[in-house]
Amino acid sequence: MKNTLLKITALSAVVLLSDPALANAAVGFKPTLYKVGNNAAAVNIQKEITGTVVDDKGTPLPGVTVKNLSSGKAVVTDVNGIFRIDANADDTLSFTFIGFATQNQKAGQGGYTVKLGLASTSLDEVTVVSVGYGTKNLKEVTSATSHVGPEDFRQTGSRNPLDLIQGKVAGLQITRTSGSNPNSGVAVQLRGAVTVTGSASPLYVIDGIPGGNLDLLQQDDIESIDVLKDGAGAAIYGSTANAGVIIITTKKGRKGPPQFNYSSYIRKEYLNQRLKFLTPQQFRDRIASGDIRQQDFGSSTNFYDQLINHDNFSQNHNLALSGGSDKTNYRASINYRDLQGIAKENGRKDYTVRLNINQTGLNDRLKMQVNLATNLNNANLLGGEGFESELTKNPTLSNFNPDGTYRFDLTSRNELARLAQETNYRKQQTSSADVKADLTIIDGLTLSAFGSALRDNRVDGQYILKAGENSVENTDFPRGGYAARGTFLSQDYAFEPTIQYNRLFQGKHNVTVLGGYSYRYHIEEGFSASNRGFINDLFHEDNLGQGSALGLGKASMSSNKNDNTLVALFGRLNYSFNGKYLATVSIRREGSSRFGNNNKFGNFPAASAAWVVSEEDFLKNVTFINSLKIRGGYGETGNSGFANNASRVTLGGGGRYIYPDGQYLETYGPNRNPNPNLRFERKREVNIGTEFTMFNNRLSGTIDLFNRTVKDLLDTYTSPQPPYVQSNLYTNVGQISSKGIEVALSYAAIKKKDFSWDVDVTASTLKNTLDSYSNDEYKVLYKTFGGIGGAGDLGDAITTYEGRSLGEFWGKRFAGFTADGKWLFYNRNGEAISNTQINNSKDRNVTDLALIGNAVPKYYASLNNNFRYKNFNLRIFLRGKFDFDILNTTALSYANRTWSGNLLQSTFTKYAQINDTYQYSNYYIESGTYVKLDEVTLGYNFKLKTKYMNRLYIYFTGQNLATITGYTGSDPDYIQDTGTSPGVDSRSAYPSTRSFVFGVNVGF
Repeated sequence: MKNTLLKITALSAVVLLSDPALANAAVGFKPTLYKVGNNAAAVNIQKEITGTVVDDKGTPLPGVTVKNLSSGKAVVTDVNGIFRIDANADDTLSFTFIGFATQNQKAGQGGYTVKLGLASTSLDEVTVVSVGYGTKNLKEVTSATSHVGPEDFRQTGSRNPLDLIQGKVAGLQITRTSGSNPNSGVAVQLRGAVTVTGSASPLYVIDGIPGGNLDLLQQDDIESIDVLKDGAGAAIYGSTANAGVIIITTKKGRKGPPQFNYSSYIRKEYLNQRLKFLTPQQFRDRIASGDIRQQDFGSSTNFYDQLINHDNFSQNHNLALSGGSDKTNYRASINYRDLQGIAKENGRKDYTVRLNINQTGLNDRLKMQVNLATNLNNANLLGGEGFESELTKNPTLSNFNPDGTYRFDLTSRNELARLAQETNYRKQQTSSADVKADLTIIDGLTLSAFGSALRDNRVDGQYILKAGENSVENTDFPRGGYAARGTFLSQDYAFEPTIQYNRLFQGKHNVTVLGGYSYRYHIEEGFSASNRGFINDLFHEDNLGQGSALGLGKASMSSNKNDNTLVALFGRLNYSFNGKYLATVSIRREGSSRFGNNNKFGNFPAASAAWVVSEEDFLKNVTFINSLKIRGGYGETGNSGFANNASRVTLGGGGRYIYPDGQYLETYGPNRNPNPNLRFERKREVNIGTEFTMFNNRLSGTIDLFNRTVKDLLDTYTSPQPPYVQSNLYTNVGQISSKGIEVALSYAAIKKKDFSWDVDVTASTLKNTLDSYSNDEYKVLYKTFGGIGGAGDLGDAITTYEGRSLGEFWGKRFAGFTADGKWLFYNRNGEAISNTQINNSKDRNVTDLALIGNAVPKYYASLNNNFRYKNFNLRIFLRGKFDFDILNTTALSYANRTWSGNLLQSTFTKYAQINDTYQYSNYYIESGTYVKLDEVTLGYNFKLKTKYMNRLYIYFTGQNLATITGYTGSDPDYIQDTGTSPGVDSRSAYPSTRSFVFGVNVGF
């Protein structure tokens, strides 16, 4: 006979036997009162109530406490915001979550969605952030994490997703060293340089895909960008997280009626800054006056301007479709983008499609998510260079011969002719697919599986016409066309199953345990070939075999293929006591095929804790403090971002020699020394921070102090022979460190019905030091970086000694000129001597060279003002870098009359005394400090009274409107300030531009 256990609400339990009589009685069952001693108990049937908890935007909230006020039982929502709790229909359920107003409602029959509103004493917005393998309420995060949502994104028409957050995250430097070139990326650095030869780029995680490709992201598809800044937060990603982790989440489908959202912008760019070289007439006047000894060829040519695309016009169009039920929902988007650079023959066209599908089943215990994305990119790579050449040519020359043909010479390249007579393109397709399944096995226990595939395939083609300068001047095959073609394919696969258990004990102890396994595999291959001597221009690079060079053995061909594997086990424990005391502990054990046999695996632990001081009784009556959290953490990460097979013996060709059989055959031998002890670069980081809101939530902010040390730096050192075959070895030796302070503040200056003014400030300061580069076996007392280039063969500008800061300029100290314009420099004793007497040794005990500047900005800051008046909004965004130096290489090379071409106008004013050769000294070191009015956006939000259109927003943006600086070279904002080679101005910089954007967002 089967026993049925009924849940009873009172002091005792009654077991009912499911015999026919009782089974019949169960139909239309009503509570029955039984007498047990002096107590009465009502037998009542409870059932499992399920539902989903979301915020006001419809985003699921994990970790919400759901308590049955009748029985006292409590549970917490899982990773998808879903809860399951036993309750009667008339029971009252209470929903509580930090930062949200507590909400009570009847249990009912379940299957509903509970939307929590913000607490009146909380921040204006409660933020859910990605923390790696999950999400958390920002108020519960114990590590240094920054979150940027769409409302804070830059509205300047991003070329790269990271353009959206430039200047928005304290401690994160994003620099466009190639300016507005649409085919360029950005230099990214978080909290200083962490390596010399390894990967300096943060790990990008896109919808869970580790190492995701930024080309797949369009600005209108991004929901949020989260930055894991310290070791405690990043350690869960192990050896790929040394430079930090940037987690990008795209927009997903949500329950609701079908919606259509269209967004678009158009952009026009104008030349913002041009270095002041002599005009053709000024050049003639200097020749006539005898100031320069040059020839007047009779023309007046603005070579630089002929490379400028004055008709540039960029546009972006994005259409998104979304909708669905609480069981199945979707979001799809289609994007077309045409970006045109300020340089001629310099642009790209992108076509992107993205699809997200979410489905819930098995009584809400199974949730699956599928993301598909692909991007087609056609890039014109021909333009965007040659600006230095055109600025410095004799402006009385012409690009044309008298008969109208292009003029060529052997001393320079005709850049205008190159744009007409050559092609250089890239056709690229990048695709990704990922699937995630979450299965709730029992209440609080969720098993998840995530798998992804990423594929990047590109074809490059180049052709130079027979009449092109490169073909005409080629001595082997004069006036024969040149063609080249290359292909590249990379594929990344990831599989990461996890299991998570979450439980609330005694209504106060909230514990979440996560365990997982990670497998990643990367493989890439490439091929390239080129040929010369084409007798016609019919085939371009589509028939490489027809070139004459192939038959004579003078064509080129190469190919490559390599792969690597990474595996890991990881775990994390989150603990919260009454929402007041928080702790997180994690560990990752990871192995990589790139490392030596003796060090394949490494451990990456982390621990952090936070104290929500504002929850303490002694602060309850402190009315000006709304919330206050103090946190601290420690974490270790690694760097595996270097060449595959670096720890192994590899073979290379040794040349072709005649064999005994009379044939010339290739020989092979080892070209790399093995290093079985090669291991991870390892970063150890301590972070202490605080988060607060004050004055009725009008002032909020974060302050972080960090100290990080990277040990076992990888570089190539001289190795003894024997026992080694080659003279160098890639090994772990050095140490680099950084420490700094980061501040982010937000202040609601004015809050009224029709007008508001909000102010956001970020600021950071940093000190980056090369602690050591030697050990008992290998000695390197200094490293040099930052090649000066140009005339004079002046070597590197930056010398970084052990124990000193990165980015230090070491060079000669200017002491004046002799009467006839020759250089004088100070020696180590402070005596002015000639250049020939200077001791250029790198030994600091004897050298006359001295510290003459530092290229790493000491301070970064940004200021954002948001004004709202009724339906209008105005954003004014400024940012700047302070207290750093730049080497003005343009002045060094082209403000010296030794140069035979065009010269800077300052040659005859500021630099008029020079009558000597090129020299690197502090004479050309200038302050790089600047403040830039980087964005002004005026928008209007229409209030529509129609059922067909629910949103219409238009805006107008001006970018790079003004720069306040004393620097006289290129735009200091475009000069590299990251890595180990900052502060050297490029003479061939891509033109600085000022742009204007008009955009519209429409919702249907």
